[in-house]
Amino acid sequence: MTKTDHVVASHAIVPTPDFYEYPWSPLATAETDGSFVQLTWPDGAVLRAFDLWLRENAVGHGGVDLATREGLFDPAELSSEIAVLSAQVTESGSLIVEFAPDGTISEYHPGWLRHVADGNHRAPSWLPTPTSWTAATLPEPPTHDGSVVLDDDVVFGQWLDDLIRYGIARLSGCPTDLDFNATLAAKIGAIRDTNFGPLWDVKADVTMAGSADTNSTANTNLRLGPHTDLPTRETPPGFQFLHCIVNEAGGGHSTMADGAAVVEALQAEHPEHYDALSTLNWIFFNRGPGIDHRWSGPFIDHGVAGAPLTLRAFYPVRGFPDMAPEDQPRAYAAMRCFSQMAASDRFQIDYPFAPGDLVGFDNRRILHGRDAFESGGKRHLRGMYIDQDEIRSTARVVSRRLAAMNTI
Repeated sequence: MTKTDHVVASHAIVPTPDFYEYPWSPLATAETDGSFVQLTWPDGAVLRAFDLWLRENAVGHGGVDLATREGLFDPAELSSEIAVLSAQVTESGSLIVEFAPDGTISEYHPGWLRHVADGNHRAPSWLPTPTSWTAATLPEPPTHDGSVVLDDDVVFGQWLDDLIRYGIARLSGCPTDLDFNATLAAKIGAIRDTNFGPLWDVKADVTMAGSADTNSTANTNLRLGPHTDLPTRETPPGFQFLHCIVNEAGGGHSTMADGAAVVEALQAEHPEHYDALSTLNWIFFNRGPGIDHRWSGPFIDHGVAGAPLTLRAFYPVRGFPDMAPEDQPRAYAAMRCFSQMAASDRFQIDYPFAPGDLVGFDNRRILHGRDAFESGGKRHLRGMYIDQDEIRSTARVVSRRLAAMNTI
């Protein structure tokens, strides 16, 4: 067998702890160093692999189940007796490790190990870097061909990447049937259900006054200032999608501002307001009949390290200051400043909805709104929420699939 044949054969038979195909990236050396195995590649890349982590990832040898590719070790079973007895690089460049106390021998795919060494196992991997924008740098939503998005992975992947990068992206030329949202969601992931239902309609008939039985200001002909939806929840919905079925009304342009850019500017230009909005809590609650969702949190909520920015910024459901009375004047002043910035020409863009348009945006980052309607006619948007986890997961899968196709 030639060396090339041996590499190909090893690539085929060495399983990984997931279902991805990794390029074969032969190791150069493997040296034990206490509880670690130090791995190096010919180009100088290094990975220090902890013995218990290696044992947990032994596929088919009690670490990772070969069928589900999920871990089997209960942490209580990670005995201090587990240790690396020997580690060596095979002729084809994979890693062979023998473990105490039972002599288990496991082989590791060097491409899978290399993706860890390169940091491609981390949460941001295979995703674009979020980029903040203003009205000058992004005067309209990035737009893609909605007529092919269901069948063309390149268009689908580019649209998802723009959703993550800019927090907003538009599809034009989509079908105007009521089922399109659900069809698109089936390609992405689970719809986030709320008190509005999994799919909901935003209807305005400008020839009529706002209906008394509506459960949302969005179903009136009133202006909506910059806001994010459902700050009443512990975790507000991640992305919102609005699909235009019909639009015969004059005015009523949708408005969008990048909350990430507003937060950056506020922190730089008005640090006292940034401090107030990121540390003082408000109580948000739904006022609809038969529901009582409520949550207390700051207007600018950074969450734990690595969490996406969450703006709790919907004045119709902001109910009570949850702070000391002496903090309330500066809380209101900060909120006024933030909202004025978000609605300014510096940050806010506006655009009409055409039938067949579908605009997706990060509901926790992008401040959306609507101008008041100016003339008669009907407008019907169908909306849904899909959480950020689903968007990111699908974007990673599509990116990796397209990358694999390009390497064939």
